[in-house]
Amino acid sequence: MHYPPPQTARPSVAGSDVPLPRSTTIPTIYGQISGLKASHLSALERLYRRRVPSSVVITPELARTACQLTREIRRPIGLLITRRGVIEQVLVGAGCAPTHESLAKFRVGPHSLRGLRLIRTQLDDAPLSQEDLTHLALLRMDLIGLVGVDESGEPTVLHLAHLLPPNQQKEVCRILPSVPFHNLDLPFDTFIHSLDSDLLRSDTRHAVGDGKESAILVSASSKSHAEQEEHLEELNELAESAGVVVLDRVLQRTQEDYQRFLLGRGKLKEVVIRALQQGADLLIFDQDLAPAQARAISEVTDLKVIDRTQLILDIFARRAHTREGKVQVELAQLRYLLPRLSGHGTSLSRLGGGIGTRGPGETKLETDRRRIRDRISHLEREIDDVARHQDQRRARRLRQALPILSIVGYTNAGKSTLLNTLTHSQVPAQDRLFETLDTTSRRLRFPHDREVIVTDTVGFIRDLPKDLVGAFRTTLDELRDADILLHVIDATAKNIDLQITAVETILRSLDMDTIPRVLILNKCDRLSAHESLVLCERYRAIGISAPHRDSLRPLITHLETLLPTIPTPPVQDEDPEQPPPNLALASHS
Repeated sequence: MHYPPPQTARPSVAGSDVPLPRSTTIPTIYGQISGLKASHLSALERLYRRRVPSSVVITPELARTACQLTREIRRPIGLLITRRGVIEQVLVGAGCAPTHESLAKFRVGPHSLRGLRLIRTQLDDAPLSQEDLTHLALLRMDLIGLVGVDESGEPTVLHLAHLLPPNQQKEVCRILPSVPFHNLDLPFDTFIHSLDSDLLRSDTRHAVGDGKESAILVSASSKSHAEQEEHLEELNELAESAGVVVLDRVLQRTQEDYQRFLLGRGKLKEVVIRALQQGADLLIFDQDLAPAQARAISEVTDLKVIDRTQLILDIFARRAHTREGKVQVELAQLRYLLPRLSGHGTSLSRLGGGIGTRGPGETKLETDRRRIRDRISHLEREIDDVARHQDQRRARRLRQALPILSIVGYTNAGKSTLLNTLTHSQVPAQDRLFETLDTTSRRLRFPHDREVIVTDTVGFIRDLPKDLVGAFRTTLDELRDADILLHVIDATAKNIDLQITAVETILRSLDMDTIPRVLILNKCDRLSAHESLVLCERYRAIGISAPHRDSLRPLITHLETLLPTIPTPPVQDEDPEQPPPNLALASHS
């Protein structure tokens, strides 16, 4: 019996319709390969066998071979070379460049290079273009070079460029003087060692210590520049509250939504290059990024990319101390993460259904999703347990027949400071956003022997993430039992109306807009007496300075007039719990 001779596998060509066996290890030729002869494809494939000594940028023999092939196929050829001298990729065609996905195994840090250099041939002696320099910066390559090719297929002029340390100069990269190829005298190993040392020692204009990260804030929407600036100011406060050093802000007014990158590709590249130039660690977008947008932006840069919701979730994760708070934050994080898990789709999944999809079982992506769903179910059961405990606490309060005053307001308006001053408490209160997450209740005795319970809870913010509202609904339900809401407002805020609207919107979404409210303008000590009086009359509010007890007298007097209007539930026969009385305001009698 005669057996057919074994088939010889052709080179794997990107975009080729010639299938290769799974076992083939032949590297891929990238770029514009349609119309090339089989002999040219074989010659391009043989380039992968070459090795370059660590002391040279590229050997004359390899450069001459690439130039001759360029002249024959009339297309530029790019060689991506590692520091060990291995040809990592062969690229064909003008404008063909490596992508972040194809270089995923070459890791890069904020102050390090990728360890790859790109040397490309060209049919003329044109200098490096802006696109070449952009590729150099975005991919953080060691070096990029262009080699001219003459009519006989010999290398002519060599153009080289490399990156500069962050903030050393205004330029992101340096273009070296052009030299004839055979006159190049650049010991590559010494050069790249010196460049690496400069990058590691680079002193950026910002001082980041104690493990803090640095960021550039980005806003892209159809709103006016003034509105975007206002939103970025709040995002800046959020970033500082999370311990992030803000280096710069970038905003773009878009006439239409850029579905892929949120902003234009050119603007995105400009932002990434600015971040590299200033040594930023991450980009923070003011708008929420859809899962597809986050993945698309990650394909353009190795920088960490987060949006406003992720930043708020991170702040909540830092500030949650009680079991209840930690459970709610973790639940919100998992709900946010679940639709953003990415993988290889359903090609290797039995869950896709149909012929040809049976057998492999679950992919890693599906396993992660299933585990997250299981964890979400577990956390939701824990939240239900927390809700039952809260119902029991509420029942005890009702048996004690004490009115409840709940402090609400925009984050960092001074709610916890007011609670501490009223009740002599020690609730953490600092001048930063979302300092308090956990609900705190204290008993307060008024001068005329009337006791109430004062409750402080998490602050509100514009466009509060839906995942957080859902996860913290159990905490926010504490407000439903309030007889009076004390709405604390920062009198020094530039956008008082927007903050009031944001709080009222959230209360309305929780069906709490019918509870009586008392508006309190805090931080009036930072304003003149006339400004404070005008604001109080405009909003029909009571002006105070939360840290100063004497300023609270008008508020206490007003609340005492409201307390008799609050119906008192009948007291049960059993003895109520007797928490330690708080006579914090006895001096006001």
